[in-house]
Amino acid sequence: MEPWCQKRISRSFAVIGAVIGAVAASMASSGAAPPTTVPPGAVAPPAVAPSTPATGTTADSVAPAFTDTIAGTAIRVEMMAVPACEGAAPFFAARTEVPWELFDAFLYQLDQKAGASTPESDAVTRPTKPYVSVDRGYGHQGWPAISMSSKGAVQFCEWLSKKTGRTYRLPTVAEWQCMAKQTPVSAESITESAWTAADAKNASHKIGSKKLDAIGLADLWGNAAEWCVAADGTFCILGGSFKDKKIDPAAMKPIPETEDWNESDPQFPKSVWWLVDGPYIGMRVVTNDATAHINSAPSGAAPAATEKK
Repeated sequence: MEPWCQKRISRSFAVIGAVIGAVAASMASSGAAPPTTVPPGAVAPPAVAPSTPATGTTADSVAPAFTDTIAGTAIRVEMMAVPACEGAAPFFAARTEVPWELFDAFLYQLDQKAGASTPESDAVTRPTKPYVSVDRGYGHQGWPAISMSSKGAVQFCEWLSKKTGRTYRLPTVAEWQCMAKQTPVSAESITESAWTAADAKNASHKIGSKKLDAIGLADLWGNAAEWCVAADGTFCILGGSFKDKKIDPAAMKPIPETEDWNESDPQFPKSVWWLVDGPYIGMRVVTNDATAHINSAPSGAAPAATEKK
């Protein structure tokens, strides 16, 4: 080969090498992976975009800690991580209040009719069928289940536990207050995150249709008031509802269960499952158990709610 030709080829390789080096350096600085050499006949792997930190993260983008799909239904329950507070160890809370379609599966044994129940879940005592429209015509699919008694709420938690293998239960007052402390929502900003008498028009609304809070929970305030368990094992509600003219998170106190919530029930004896005068009361489930197929909460967890005698 002539000397001038050898020099020309050498210069060409040098230029090509410089270009490749510049491209590689540029991709490295941008976080992209260098191109992969694919052998003849092989299929190139798909390109993967480099991961970058999310900007402008809001509650809407808070991912659930885990999600349970309830066998025999198409329903998914998203569970959010709740950091510890004074008086409450870390736990997991449902992103939304229990919707009607999930409570209906429990009430009407829809999972059993779909052939996806178990002897354990079938054995759970369920409420008697309501003799009135317990959703009060506010809305059903996608709306919060309401009007169930504390007994109905506890039995629902037992059924959900049998369905999923986790220990689901009602939150304690301390746990509910722990969620509330991390909202944060003030009396001035309450209508951004809660359906109250100010704009609810005396009805509940579709769950999650207002702004989520800082840890990704929907409707902690307003919409449906939520069943909780007090330190002495009795039941109460927290959070206020669509009927409240004013909700002040800083002054929120639990309201003890009362027979007044079923005063006008015409049945005799009065129903132990449904609240004729409590069409604004619903529920949210919590758990200490992030591991599937474990039926008992870990040591030190808050006790499960027990049926009031």
